[in-house]
Amino acid sequence: MTGRLHGHRDGYGFVILDQPPPDIEGDLFIPASRMGGAMHGDRVAARITASGRGGRREGEIVRILDRTHESVVGEFRFQRRGSHVIPFDDRLRGPITIPPGMEMPPAGGGDRIGARAIEFAGPEDMDGIIVDVEIVRFPKGGQEAAGRVVEILGRREDFGVDVEMTIRKHHIPRHFPAAVLEEARRAPSVVGAGEIEGRRDFRGLDVVTIDGETARDFDDAVWVDRLSDGRFALHVHIADVGHYARPGSAIDGEARRRGTSVYFPDRAVPMLPLELSTGICSLRPSVDRLVLSALLEIDRHGDVTAQQFARGVIRSIERMTYTDVHLVLDGDAGLRARYAPLVERFELMRELALILQRKRVRRGAIDFDLPEPLIEFDEFGEMAGVGRAPRNIAHRIIEEFMLAANEAVAAHIAHAGAPSVYRIHETPDPQRVFEFEEIAQQFGVSLGIGPLPVKRYPIVERARDGRTVRKDLVRPDPSFKVGSRHYQKLIAQIEGRPEERILNYLMLRSLKQARYSADNEGHFALASDGYTHFTSPIRRYPDLMVHRILAALLDGESARYSDAQLREIAGECSDSERRAAEAERELVEWKKLRYMSDRLGEEFDALIINAVKFGFFVELEELFVEGLVPIDTLPGDRYRFHENTRRIIGERTRREFRIGGRVRVRLDRVNAIERKLEFSLLPPDRR
Repeated sequence: MTGRLHGHRDGYGFVILDQPPPDIEGDLFIPASRMGGAMHGDRVAARITASGRGGRREGEIVRILDRTHESVVGEFRFQRRGSHVIPFDDRLRGPITIPPGMEMPPAGGGDRIGARAIEFAGPEDMDGIIVDVEIVRFPKGGQEAAGRVVEILGRREDFGVDVEMTIRKHHIPRHFPAAVLEEARRAPSVVGAGEIEGRRDFRGLDVVTIDGETARDFDDAVWVDRLSDGRFALHVHIADVGHYARPGSAIDGEARRRGTSVYFPDRAVPMLPLELSTGICSLRPSVDRLVLSALLEIDRHGDVTAQQFARGVIRSIERMTYTDVHLVLDGDAGLRARYAPLVERFELMRELALILQRKRVRRGAIDFDLPEPLIEFDEFGEMAGVGRAPRNIAHRIIEEFMLAANEAVAAHIAHAGAPSVYRIHETPDPQRVFEFEEIAQQFGVSLGIGPLPVKRYPIVERARDGRTVRKDLVRPDPSFKVGSRHYQKLIAQIEGRPEERILNYLMLRSLKQARYSADNEGHFALASDGYTHFTSPIRRYPDLMVHRILAALLDGESARYSDAQLREIAGECSDSERRAAEAERELVEWKKLRYMSDRLGEEFDALIINAVKFGFFVELEELFVEGLVPIDTLPGDRYRFHENTRRIIGERTRREFRIGGRVRVRLDRVNAIERKLEFSLLPPDRR
């Protein structure tokens, strides 16, 4: 079987199988001795070698299909007998040996980011410095990997080095090739009269963009009006990136390689060069911009009664922010006076957005309102705190309008029978549903699915005394399908309850990840029969592909992509999206760790968000920061983890700690290597 290897810092790993058989519980476990020289992230071929307890299968790597890591970022350790680099990603096995003569970057090579003022007389001066290493020999037969230093980043605590480490760890392309930059320089800075010819002219309408305060690229603009019969006219104008990024161009090839823009708290790694992403493609105010537009007519029930798609030209009259639109709608007198010509338009937008939201709720769409962390910086660019990102009616307006446009485009392309890329979200795995239902019932709530149908698989296990045991493995029937309404109803049950945040998070984990596919398999969470990504071509490559497919239909042409091309690109874009999300999440966690290192010994109110055999995890109520309270540090008793109820209970006092409980904790330890925080429990009267 084939799949991707997920390594563990202790040397073993798991193969996440491409097509797991129904009788395999989870992923395929690979002992450290059977890794076959594979590294975390590699695509591998593996075979089952043994059956473990509870249906777990063990296996071995038989072939490495594709290496993920051509380079590794880590901390340089100088030793006279031979230096090495400790990888920043502890899932990569062992140190990287640096042979003599390979410890320093080539003369004039490497960015030396964060270390430009430091001159190294030799490798003995580099101990503790963060470097990027090119792998020259992969691990094999017990022999460690070897590499050469190609770039010096600086010390771990230097400003900006954390971002550079994360970018290199996840192999995010950070420099545009010369051919791409040359094409970008040739892109026009203004829209020419010849480019407008044949397009629909929307420049007479008071079209606006609505984005966050720090946004630099604007790829969507909106306009709403009320028709004479009471229906709504909704225009969603999207930057016509395909007009400038032509198939086969260097810009297009690099955009496909990147797949997506990556957004860090203090910077972004764009998919397109700035000449396009913040220049000619960005729908900036008071300038002409080319767009691909979805023109929808929507009734009072939220149903689309008519739709058109067109190439157009707009001139946005305002660059609005979510905050200002929210304040206008909330009655702020100053802003309502400032934007007086637009106030009625914004009120219409709110009315339509709420109608569209109610329609999605009626059909069973799941709305997880999970807060997002917001990193706050001081005037020197240093982290000053962690808050919760605001979310208001203006966010809802744009979300609902983009959802409506994406669905309309998906329906149009599907009706035309043209091959395309869809955004799909598959039905949850029955085993995950079963596990979540067990947790939900401990809180007195339920998905309401009743007893899950099961299926039995004959397996063979080896007992501790060496005997062979044959038995049936009982698992939820894989053909069982849970409905989105089950999740929707549970969300309504827990709204406003103390455990709402936790159960929403656990519900989300029970679902599969959305991905791109050439097959229109629907979107479970949106309760949609067909959905695609059309509204962000500046930052997502699948959107650019959908633009080209839609444009071909407008021209009466055949599909631009074969089925094989679409499947390949959809897989690449799904991988790029996961890589970007992991990098963004990891950097936020790293910055939280740096911030908390100055708060050792401080006390916090916290919420228990998970319980495991070695302790319980808490989230600080004010700071959106998580950490562990180890079970062996709990005072006054000997505590044990009860797996069936997911509670930690004292043997003598019967005091218990469960998900959703509130506690007072003190920060005791910041583990920079494992990037973890450890807390200790304080007495209840310290709350």
